[in-house]
Amino acid sequence: MRSSLRLLLVVLFLLGLFLLFEVLGLRAQFNLQALQQLILMHPVLGLLLFTLLFALGNLIQIPGWLFLAAAVLALGRVQGGLATYLAASFSCVFTFFIIRLLGGNALRTLDSPLAQRLLAGLDRHPLASIVALRMLFQTVPALNYSLALAGVPFRHYLLGTLLGLPLPIALYCLFFDYLAMWLNIASG
Repeated sequence: MRSSLRLLLVVLFLLGLFLLFEVLGLRAQFNLQALQQLILMHPVLGLLLFTLLFALGNLIQIPGWLFLAAAVLALGRVQGGLATYLAASFSCVFTFFIIRLLGGNALRTLDSPLAQRLLAGLDRHPLASIVALRMLFQTVPALNYSLALAGVPFRHYLLGTLLGLPLPIALYCLFFDYLAMWLNIASG
């Protein structure tokens, strides 16, 4: 399948999924209170559902910080951070496989000097590039889509994700924990 058709397929899939969740009113259910209640409902099942929702939310453009804030407020900064790290890592991997399945490595065939220059830099230092991108952009869906479509090997994607997420998640955990204390919002 031509790369332009594969890119179109990815865009249509993401747009369709976004519209489906919007029309059914499901996007509105991705909120701080609902996610906190989900985490607290059952120690194992709640965290599994939280992880699945994080992965779905990533596909429909729900910001990852919402999940992190819910986990920190429900479980405290250490356990909430760990739960978010695991859920975010799963979410990134899930997104990688879905987008790679639909779009292949379609960005590799773009006839653009800028795209080719960016891909060449990614090819020279794939792991360091992905770690740096994760530290800057965490689980931003566009980053997940771009890396999947860029044809990066999964091992580099996974390792870069696992190494790049802890620092920003830890910083956000401290921020949300401090914010909760300042606003007098109870956390686990």
